[in-house]
Order: sequence, then C-alpha cells, then structure tokens
Amino acid sequence: MLPESSAVSTPPVLNTGSHDLPVSPALDAFMGTQWAATPLPAEDRVPGHAHFPARRARLAAAFPGERLLVPAGQLKVRSNDCDYRFRPHSAYAHLTGLTGEEQVGHVLVIEPDGEPVLYLRPRSPRAGGSAEFYRDRRYGEFWVGRRADLAEAAQLTGLRTAHLDDLPKLFTGSVPTRLLADVDPALDALAGRPSSALTALDGQLAGALAELRLVKDAWEVEQLQLSVDHTTAGFEDVVRALPAALRHHRGERWLEGAFNRRARAEGNGTGYETIVASGAHACVLHWIRNDGALDPSQLLLLDAGVETDTLYTADVTRTLPLSGTFSPVQRDVYQLVLAAQDAAIATLRPGASFRDFHRAGMRVIAEGLAEWGVLPVPAEEALREDSGLYRRYTLCSSGHMLGLDVHDCAKARAETYLDGVLEEGMVLTVEPGLYLQPDDLTLPPELRGIGVRIEDDLVITADGARLMSGALPRTVDGIEEWMGTLLS
Repeated sequence: MLPESSAVSTPPVLNTGSHDLPVSPALDAFMGTQWAATPLPAEDRVPGHAHFPARRARLAAAFPGERLLVPAGQLKVRSNDCDYRFRPHSAYAHLTGLTGEEQVGHVLVIEPDGEPVLYLRPRSPRAGGSAEFYRDRRYGEFWVGRRADLAEAAQLTGLRTAHLDDLPKLFTGSVPTRLLADVDPALDALAGRPSSALTALDGQLAGALAELRLVKDAWEVEQLQLSVDHTTAGFEDVVRALPAALRHHRGERWLEGAFNRRARAEGNGTGYETIVASGAHACVLHWIRNDGALDPSQLLLLDAGVETDTLYTADVTRTLPLSGTFSPVQRDVYQLVLAAQDAAIATLRPGASFRDFHRAGMRVIAEGLAEWGVLPVPAEEALREDSGLYRRYTLCSSGHMLGLDVHDCAKARAETYLDGVLEEGMVLTVEPGLYLQPDDLTLPPELRGIGVRIEDDLVITADGARLMSGALPRTVDGIEEWMGTLLS
C-alpha cells in the first residue's frame, strides 16, 4: 500500500447518460479555464436564520453527550436516469433552513458537545481537472444548478461545514450515535443500520425531531399564513377555470393544473398531491387520479395546499357546486358538515385535549345522520367506542397537525400529540366530512354519491384559535356569492 502522502486519488465517478457525447482531452482542458468568479452575495442568509440555533440547541439538550445525524435524503429514480424532484427531509429543513434541490445527500450532525456541523457536497471547482461541473447529470452545475461551497454554506447557515467525503470518519470511534434512519440509504449502510429497521435509539430521535415541531414559532406561523394566502389565490384560480374545465373531457385535471400552476408560481409547488374530486369521486378520501369529467349538477371537492419556498404547506378543502348553486339536498349535506366543523372549532384553546375537536364534530355528524334516519341505532349508541356505526359515512379523523409536512409531527409520541393537549402556537386542520358512497344501500337514493369535506387551518392562540384560511368562504351563501363574483 502506498503511504498516505503519496496515495493516488481516484477521480469521482460521473453520472453520465448513455447518449452523452464523448469529451476529448482538448475540450476537457479548455473547459477548465477562463471562468469568472461568481461568489454568493455576502449578505445572503437562509430565510428565518435567527430561529434555527435555538431549535438545534433544544435537540442537543435532549441527547447530551451523543452524536445525532439528520440527513437531507437522497434522490429517488422516477424512470431510468430521470429522478423525482428532490425535497429535503422536513427535519433537516427545520434545523438548517436549507430547502433547495441541491441538498441531496447532505447531513446535519450534532456533535456530543452540542456543536452542529453541516456535511455537504460543495460546489465542484471549474479548474484542477474536475469535470463534474459540466459532465455530471446529477450534481453538475451545468445540469442542475449551482451549489454553495463550504464557506458559502457556512455563511448562509451560520454552521461549521465539512466535506461530505469526511462523513465516514464519524463511524470509526465509539461515540454513541443516533441517526434519523430510513431517509438516506447510503447513510443507513454507513451506520450499519439494516434496511427499514429502526433501532430504539433512532426511533427516539425521530420522535424528538417530530415533537420539536409541535409548537410553531412566530416565523413559522408567518410562513404557514403565507402558504394559506397563496392557497386562497389558487382556489380562486380554480373557480375562474370552471367554464373551460366543464367543457373538457378531463375537467378534474384541468382544474388540478389551474391550482398547481399557482403553487409553482408562488412557492415550491404543492404540499401534497392535489385532490380534485367531482361527484362520487369525492367519496374517495384521497382521490388523486383526477381524471373525471365534470357534471354541472354535481359538487366538486377540492383539497389542495401551496408549499412555500421554505417548505411550509397549507391544507384547505372546499366543496363547491359546479353550477354555482347548491341543490336542496347538497345544501342539507353541506350544512351538516359545516355545523360539525363549527362545533369542532369552538373547542380549540390551550389546554384542551387534541381529540376534543374531533369528538365535538362527530357528535354533530352522528346526531344529523340519526335525524335523517340513516343510522340503525340512536346517535348516542352510535358514538360509543364499542359501536362507532356513524363512521360508515365519515371514516377518517377530523384533523391533524400542520407545518413542514401536511401531516406534521407524525412520529411524535401519542402522549404529546394524539393524547396530548393543545398549546399556543400549534397549527392544525379541522376537516370533518361526509362521504355517502354511491352504492350504499343504507342511504336514500338522493344522498348517494355526495361527498362533502370542509377543511380549514387554524393556529392556537392564548385564548382560543385564529382561522388562518378565513379568506375563503365557508357558508352556503358565502360560497355561492364568491363563485358568482369570480365567474361574472
């Protein structure tokens, strides 16, 4: 073996395509010369940079004397040599403020003494024999855009930075290490974690990272309000697009495109796959095929959210009459769901159980179903945990935490989330619904195939909750008036 000082370095393997043209030595040499310096502006910082040190300090304090690894994640292949658009893992974004597609493979490390270090693949040099910048399809600057170098990344984040190639050295000692596993397969392998198998230590870290996001700071609430505001504009775009969509054989997709255009124009994109469900499609809880034609006699359920460039997402649903006016039966179903949502929202305040709003909304739903003669038992009996018969018509929960993920904080322990209490600064959705299946023989024919969900985003305040999505009308009369204005 050669001494370390004289070891021959192996050039990195480039990600090239089968149809890429060969590069001559003359061209390669020419590509390495005469490039102007293009540093990032010295004042550039990640948005909200002042909030991130406290988050990292809280995480370090929860695991003193241990090394913590939070990866951004890796690219996933869509087909052959085409990858899905990359989005960093939410925990990584929450702790670093780095949200761009260039974060592929990067890892935030919290050292045992609490110091955070960002391991990254820095911008490839234009000189010195490196061809990555113009030949590598995955990481080359000419192919996917600019990355920061180590100094620039330190400037952006306020973190000490290190080259990603140095990361394996962290696994040569005996420091107790926790890893956010099942995010980066290469890092899992490096750490000796079996595929899709979390250790107890890793699971505790995943839970702590989720619980760190349960209460939003003021900047996060601002970002969420921004995403809601953009979402409101997207819903308006959808209504304005209705005349053209009604004429198209895939009107649902026409409307999906109308909303998604707003999401990409104003933010990073959509926070989840947009649900555009007309008629009986609205009875499919997560209908994302969006391939149906539109019938003006039916309702449209639109569940959509814009994700900001900082990766915070809204999650709003409105159920709209495609004709602009609710029929009497549609009005009755809508009014019951709205009454359930009103009852649920009224429970929101610091100290209330997280489950209270769902229980309040479901009581209204069960009582309404019983009044319609749909339930085979009285409402009180249907509401018992050993019964739950009302759930045939409203299967899912009535809301969830919201933030960087549409179903935020999902790895939090039950005692801090589902069985916990609300705190000022928490942001959540309230979304009761009725899904009256088209083939359900327990229903009268006029109710079959109607699906209604009303979903709003709220932030818990000192004395209650603030409706963040209140710019979109919720009442029957308000919706009809709003649609009429937009379509006039």
